[in-house]
Amino acid sequence: MEIHDAWFFIGVFVFIFLIWIATGGPLHPIAFTGPSLSLPGQLGGGTYLSLPRSPYDIGTGNSVVLPGSSNGGSVSGSSGTSASSPSPLGGIAFGAVSPYRGIVSLTHYVSGAGSSNPGNEYVVISVSPNAGVPVDLSEWTLQSDASGNAVVIPKGTRMPTSGIVNAAQDIILNPGEQAIVISGQSPIGASFEENKCIGYFSTFQHFSPPLPLTCPLPSSELTSFYGTGYIRDDACVNYVNTLTRCQVVLTPPPNASTACQNFLVKYLNYNGCVDAHRDDADFEDGTWRIYLGRTTPLWRTKNEVVKLVDVNGKTVDAFSY
Repeated sequence: MEIHDAWFFIGVFVFIFLIWIATGGPLHPIAFTGPSLSLPGQLGGGTYLSLPRSPYDIGTGNSVVLPGSSNGGSVSGSSGTSASSPSPLGGIAFGAVSPYRGIVSLTHYVSGAGSSNPGNEYVVISVSPNAGVPVDLSEWTLQSDASGNAVVIPKGTRMPTSGIVNAAQDIILNPGEQAIVISGQSPIGASFEENKCIGYFSTFQHFSPPLPLTCPLPSSELTSFYGTGYIRDDACVNYVNTLTRCQVVLTPPPNASTACQNFLVKYLNYNGCVDAHRDDADFEDGTWRIYLGRTTPLWRTKNEVVKLVDVNGKTVDAFSY
């Protein structure tokens, strides 16, 4: 009985051996694979970590201070080399990365690029709402790595006054604010911050892009500043109701009362509007108009590389087209 059992087991092993040989034996691909870890789904669920590719090339350039970092840390490779700039733009290197990268940005578009009128050509610089601190743009540089053109951002006037030479100051953007940077010359002779009265300048000068027409309604100004009994001045009320926002009255109607003429001359213009509303909570709108003062275009129609460089010569943002 024991001899028969032994032959039975020998037969089973021979049968298994023959099946193994028939399916490839030692040449089967599984013979060359080591142990492997199943995917989360095969293990009954869970997640696994996939590391993204770095946007920076690893090289020997300056280390990159993380924008908004509280400890001033830098990104370094495991071999001791520092993370350098992002990939080249149109075959031109990005350059050393500014600590403002990710905090201050360019809209990746030049409006009016190639226009024969530099006053129609502009880019927009924006500060992130999460920046945490104001950003001083004065003495930063906008440059074309394609043509070699470069212009330093000038100083400006936060609240210009019409009819005088305005004092210049650094252009500082608070978190969430922006600057429209026009290549040409300022119609009022200076860079400035927009406010609720700024649309009055459109009466006498052309602006590109157009100024916002957010001046207070003339009828509301009449109610607030004419004085007592304005409602009895029927001719003045009717005339003011024909006026639009930001419309300067150059010549008051000859039949207007003295009080009406005084109101029109004093309040329905830029300086009068500023005097009346400079302390309003919504007076400033958070947008600067920066003029680079060029008489020729700054940017090419195509094959262009636009860079914003900080005061230390490091690249804040760039794009190509």
